[in-house]
Amino acid sequence: MIDIKLLRDQPDAVRASQHARGEDEGIVDEILKADELRRSSIAEFEALRAEQKAFGKKVAAAQGAQKAVLVAAAKATSDLVKVLQIAAADAEAELATLIRRVPNIVIEGIPSGGEDDFRVLETVGTARDFVAEGFEPKDHLELAEGLDALDMERGAKVGGSRFYFLKGVGARLELALLNMAIAQAVEAGFTPMITPTLVKADIMDGAGFLDAHADEVYRLEADDLYLTGTSEVALAGYHADEILDLSAGPKRYAGWSACYRREAGSYGKDTRGIIRVHQFQKVEMYSYCRPEEAEAEHQRLLGWEQEMLAKIEVPYRIIDIAAGDLGGPAARKFDCEAWVPTQGRYRELTSASNCTTFQARRLNIRERDPESAGNATRHVATLNGTLGTTRWIVAILENHQQVDGSVVVPAALRPFLGLDVLTPTA
Repeated sequence: MIDIKLLRDQPDAVRASQHARGEDEGIVDEILKADELRRSSIAEFEALRAEQKAFGKKVAAAQGAQKAVLVAAAKATSDLVKVLQIAAADAEAELATLIRRVPNIVIEGIPSGGEDDFRVLETVGTARDFVAEGFEPKDHLELAEGLDALDMERGAKVGGSRFYFLKGVGARLELALLNMAIAQAVEAGFTPMITPTLVKADIMDGAGFLDAHADEVYRLEADDLYLTGTSEVALAGYHADEILDLSAGPKRYAGWSACYRREAGSYGKDTRGIIRVHQFQKVEMYSYCRPEEAEAEHQRLLGWEQEMLAKIEVPYRIIDIAAGDLGGPAARKFDCEAWVPTQGRYRELTSASNCTTFQARRLNIRERDPESAGNATRHVATLNGTLGTTRWIVAILENHQQVDGSVVVPAALRPFLGLDVLTPTA
């Protein structure tokens, strides 16, 4: 959640962020009004409580009829204190509810607008000219079925639509890709983590995944647990209610997990193959750092994503996501999108988000403020970024296919896969 002090001191900045996101700007005035009510309610309650305590001394010193009058007055004051205490608590709860409706404050300079209003920051590599090569490229599903690497039909039989079996070289390819991601993360100083994929409601909510996109999350009602759509959620909760020591630099984790998404509202989109599915594997970078270091850390995460994309040798572009297309926790997000030949367009392979202190405020993750003389604490910043997912298989197969349906394995991936070429089955 956002910092109430920021909203008090810079309400116009919050309004501007809401405007850029296409969200309600009026919420700012609602929060300011609720904050004033909360503060006045607390002040009134505390003043009367102090008066109530003073009555105790007066009653003890009084005699006869005067004492009876004071006892009655003390009781009336006590009853009113209880009423004011409830009013103050209600005002506090109303303010907390309103604040949680406000997404993170976007970083100045990112594009406004929605899904189509991103800014292209860089394009890397050149798409193959299949016409010049003399053949029509196959899409990833046709290639994978020819390699006997993917079984969508039996996946649907077992789990329903948008489930699948990776098999044979398909399973090996995914494991090779994710192991390469873990190897790179370890080399960069990340701690590898196999994370829980079921989390409690307070962790899912704290990470910011039960707000606008709650309908995309699977919930186990009998247990009040949620299936995570990314290991970001579990890694965000890993240090909940802790005070971290970041004096030696950011704490960085690389989480490997299965991920589950309902894909609510996306009916009919990308139903062919494994571009948009309900379950997939992913290696996710997660970083805790000092707030003033967050933007530099964001660039570092993007750099590690680019390092991985270079290893699979596919053309891609980096886009700066528009404010209206950001998730609630993100103040800025960079996506890397790979070229998919049979679609004639770029598709997302990675996302790197700077969540500033938004998640840490919800999950109460702090550090000792290095600028504080009194050893005070402050909230840390959190960031996340993708190092590899099942969807990367789409880009690898389509961009490295050959006329006979075989697929050349990118050189960096070969030591992890143990194959130079994926060959169609007879």
